[in-house]
Amino acid sequence: MQVLFKTRYEDDIRFLPKTGEKIRVGLVVAFLLAAPLLLQDYYLGELGLLLVYAIAGIGLMILTGHTGQVSFGHAAFLGIGAYCHAILMSHGVPFSLSVVLTTALSGLIGMALGRSASKMHGFYLAIATLAFLMLVETLLGEWESMTGGYGGLAVPGLKVFGISLASAWQQYYLDLFFTFVVVLGAANLFRTPTGRSFLAVRDSELSARCLGVNVEWAKIQAFGISAAITGLAGVLLAHHLAYLAPDVFSVLESLKLMLMIVVGGLGSIPGAIFGAILVSLLPVALSFLKDVLPPALGQQAGLEPLLFGLIIVIFIVFEPQGIYGRWMKLRFFFETFPYYRKSSFVRQKSYLKTERMR
Repeated sequence: MQVLFKTRYEDDIRFLPKTGEKIRVGLVVAFLLAAPLLLQDYYLGELGLLLVYAIAGIGLMILTGHTGQVSFGHAAFLGIGAYCHAILMSHGVPFSLSVVLTTALSGLIGMALGRSASKMHGFYLAIATLAFLMLVETLLGEWESMTGGYGGLAVPGLKVFGISLASAWQQYYLDLFFTFVVVLGAANLFRTPTGRSFLAVRDSELSARCLGVNVEWAKIQAFGISAAITGLAGVLLAHHLAYLAPDVFSVLESLKLMLMIVVGGLGSIPGAIFGAILVSLLPVALSFLKDVLPPALGQQAGLEPLLFGLIIVIFIVFEPQGIYGRWMKLRFFFETFPYYRKSSFVRQKSYLKTERMR
């Protein structure tokens, strides 16, 4: 078992305190940087799309995994980001300015939603966010003069500082750049008083309020930051899709985002990335499953949402900490072998006494 000797105050807030973590992350970063040299354009595009969903997953993770606010309508912010960016660029707004304006608009709408939902909990909050998604989807379909309605909206070509990024590797590096920015920003967020207040609200609203945390304002901030990051993912997603339609940003897309963070591991940034990998591999597994199942079952229209829901239920029941939690247990096993005890990760049924007063 590795022992960490801390000799500075900064040692408590280092991102990667262990040598093994530094090596693993270094290898992943090296692979991502060298991917255009190793992969064909199709696989490079799929990897870029994976990075986009990782950004969206981190956005939802901040709200649901770190603040405890369940949202079934986060695909709405993907749609807002994608459509707003496409409309601005079609009117001649440069890419860099459009990204800033779209991210800010998504954040402001998220804060407005958070202000309305700051008094809600659990089931009622989930229904409110789902209603918001249906409202946005309907608005995108009916506002034909601006969004093109159900006929769709073409996304202008990708140009950054006047340079056309038509190649797959150029778009991939753009996705990678924003992924690095979001990951580092999210990791730093939870080293600040704002990020700590999010965690306090998630663990116990009453305890956080007793410690002086403005719970309502913390929720509004969480909604705003989460929506801004998801809107940024929508900007990048628009260039991957090249053509936008309202039904792309439906309840199924929100379910996919929820699947990412639940299966990946609630409350951790790596969990959102693991979840994005799983979501990227699911369509391949689903197409294989359709070939194996009988035609009467494999050709059913609701097979995909059924599979998503089934996976979420299985992980909630048998592995609530997700893929990242399973990885932590495996790593702990090798670090403590042969002194590992199975009871080290037994789920505790106790809860904070303050929560009994709600």
